[in-house]
Parts: sequence; C-alpha cells; structure tokens
Amino acid sequence: MDALHTDLYQLTMAAGYFHRGMTSRVATCELFVRRLPRHRRFLVAMGLDRVVRYLQGLRFTDEQIAYLSAIPALADAMTPAFCDYLRSFRFHGDVWAVPEGTVFFPNEPLLRVTAPLIEAQLIETFALSAINHATAIASKAARVVLAAGDAGVMEFGTRRAHPDAAVDAARAAYAVGCVGTSNVEAGMRFGIPVLGTAAHMWTMAHKTEEAAFEGYVAVFPSAAILLIDTYDTLVGAARAAAIARDKLKGVRLDSGDLGALSVAVRRILDAAGCASAKIVASGDLNEHRIAELRRAGAPIDLYGVGTDLVTSIDAPSLGGVYKLVEIGGADPAAAGERTPIAKFSEGKATLPGAHQVHRFRDKAGKLARDVIALDSEPMSPGAEPLLAPVMKRGARVAPPEGLDAIRARVREQLGGLPEALRRIDDDPAPGAPFVVEVSAELGALVETVRARVVAGGG
Repeated sequence: MDALHTDLYQLTMAAGYFHRGMTSRVATCELFVRRLPRHRRFLVAMGLDRVVRYLQGLRFTDEQIAYLSAIPALADAMTPAFCDYLRSFRFHGDVWAVPEGTVFFPNEPLLRVTAPLIEAQLIETFALSAINHATAIASKAARVVLAAGDAGVMEFGTRRAHPDAAVDAARAAYAVGCVGTSNVEAGMRFGIPVLGTAAHMWTMAHKTEEAAFEGYVAVFPSAAILLIDTYDTLVGAARAAAIARDKLKGVRLDSGDLGALSVAVRRILDAAGCASAKIVASGDLNEHRIAELRRAGAPIDLYGVGTDLVTSIDAPSLGGVYKLVEIGGADPAAAGERTPIAKFSEGKATLPGAHQVHRFRDKAGKLARDVIALDSEPMSPGAEPLLAPVMKRGARVAPPEGLDAIRARVREQLGGLPEALRRIDDDPAPGAPFVVEVSAELGALVETVRARVVAGGG
C-alpha cells in the first residue's frame, strides 16, 4: 500500500544500502519541526494514525517492482536479489510517537522509528507528508476553534483542497474541535458529523425565493436551514421565518457585513417566533474575522470555515523533517552499540541520540516548560513523557485511538495553554513565548558528538 508514494532518492538509498551489505543495520530516526510558522505559538500533532496504517500495509507489488526496474536512475540496482527483497518487504520496526491531539513545540520529536536501516529510510517521505499536512491543518483549526469560543465551527473547505487532502483535513479539523464537516467521504470513513444546507444555486433554480424556501422545507422538514442572502438578506430572513415557521432550524449568512446583518436577522427571527433558529455565518472566514465578530457581540451560533482552514492559508506548509539520530549494528536490542548521530549544518543542526520530551505544568495545570532529554534518562520528577510506544516489531501495541479520545485530549491540551499561547493575533516575530530546554546530559552529548565529527572520527 502506497509503496511508491515516496521520493526517488529513498529508493536509490535503499538499493544502495542493500548492495553495500547494510540491510540489517539498525537506525533510529526522529521526525520533528525545526521552527514554528510565523503566526503560530504552538502546534497540534496529527497524522499518526495514517502513518501507522501505512506501515502496517507497506508492500511492493510485482507491477511496482517492474516499474522501478525501468527507471534509469534505479536500473543498475534492480537486480533479481534486490527485487526479491522488495517483494518480501515488510516493516519490522519499533515506533514511539506523541499521541494525536497533543500540543508540541519546535525540535520536539513527534515520531521516533527504530528499524533496519532500509525500512527506516523508505518510510521518510510518506511519514513527513502525512504528518506535515495533518498537523498544519490541525494547528490552524485549533486557532479557529479558540477564536470561536462557545460557538461551533464547521469545516467545509473540500472544494479548495485536493480530494484526498480534503478528507484528511476534515478529520484533523474535527479532531481539534470542529463540530462537523461538509465532506461526506470523511463522514463515512471517520464517523464525523456531516453538516450542510443548500447553495445559492438552489434558490436561483426556482422562480422565486419563496418557492425555493417552500421546496426546501417540504423536502427537509426536520433540517431546514435556509440560505437567505441570495438577493436581500433581511427580506430573505423574513421570508424564511414566514415560510418555515417552527420548522426553521436556522439561516445562513454568506456575504455582507456579517456582524450588522446577524444582529438584524436575529431581531427578525425572534419577532417572528423563531427564537430557536440558529444563525450560521460563512464567507471567507478565519480566526481573526471570527474573533472580531465575537468582540462585536454578533449573535452567530455556528461558523462555516473553508479555504483558510483546509489550506492553512497563512502557513500552508510545515517544515517537519525526519533525521537519523543514531545507528548501530544488526541487533535491535543492543542499544549500547548504537552510535549517536547529529548534523551541525548552519541553521539545520540536529540533536544526537534517541529522545523523550519531559513536560512540566504549573500548579494551575498550565504548560510551564518542556525538556528534551535522552530516552535513556530517567523521567524528571513531576514531568510527564510526551512520546509513547505505538508499534513493536511492526505491529500495533494497542488498537487505534478513536476520534472522541483525540478530541478529549485536544480539549485538555488547549485548556492547559497559558494565555500567552492562546492568543491568535499575528505575532510579528517568529517563535512562541514558551520554554523548550535541552537536558544537561543531552547538551553534553551534543558537544561530544560535535568534537568527534569535527575531528574526523565519524
């Protein structure tokens, strides 16, 4: 499954390892984000379940192997022995990860993979693709949900995203607190509530707005939410109330001054005896516009957010990377034989060794600081570990988490953010007002490895 959803250089390196006799060497790699996007103070981990399902099903078919054999850059290495290796390929590694829905910060590992070198190499591209995308959307959606407060947020940006990405975006948005999605495939696949009304085309396809409203209520008497701004919003509100009466579940505003219109529409609905009807707002909304509407007291019950959410428009890509942190011999259990590895490139340095993140909270339960430590270090008193075991020898250690559990974790995590991290205004400077430290033992290892590689010792 998805074996060719990768970059060519993963396969050239895999073939190189095979022909150089490095197949059984054990590698540990970690996936992390180097820095926060400019307008983010935190990120929300997402995409792990997609990666685990990929690892469980990763196979090379005969058709795929034949195709790889025809690629000029690979042709020399596609010997019968290597083709046989690919044909029997399975992922046998161990995986530790930060659970989906966890708030995290730069340089903290989200995913740690210990596996035979080829296996650890081949999965890099897919893991980055799945986690970078889902985490970017989840982190954007979290800001929108925070801005909306007690009002609901519906994700409905499918038409602004690639079809496959739209389904993953719907899952990520619901996981962090959206009340539902317009994406029917996501609803079926993940059990997400599917929400929606009708578009302006419905109204325009009828001879009059009254006929459109009457027709919609006749077909959907228990779910009548009417779009009232095709012609004149206030006239539309009065018509909707008069036609639907007690069947009117809500009205949707998709244009104009949403703040002023929502106030006027609320008065019309209340005066017509439709006090229980909800007001839904949509139309190029994002966390900033929602925050403005709420500050102004707009009586909006549900916000539909599309383009800005599913594209994470102000931070459309996340700079997650996947790097080798230690390498050893052929025995996965021989941790003492593994050599810590690090890069020291300017602006792209990495931390050597396998890591754990120790999270500390203050007396009120708010996030106080994180410490990146070596996995071999004992947990600091009062700290909670962020990474937990997910796979052992290629098999899940527990059933997949349901979205309800992830949503509960997100609520707890967002509730534990200090006020400085909950702010959604654009920060003119990159980074977040949160302390992420490196343990003394890890700091010492950095200098040891630096001295070793600078001296040419490998």
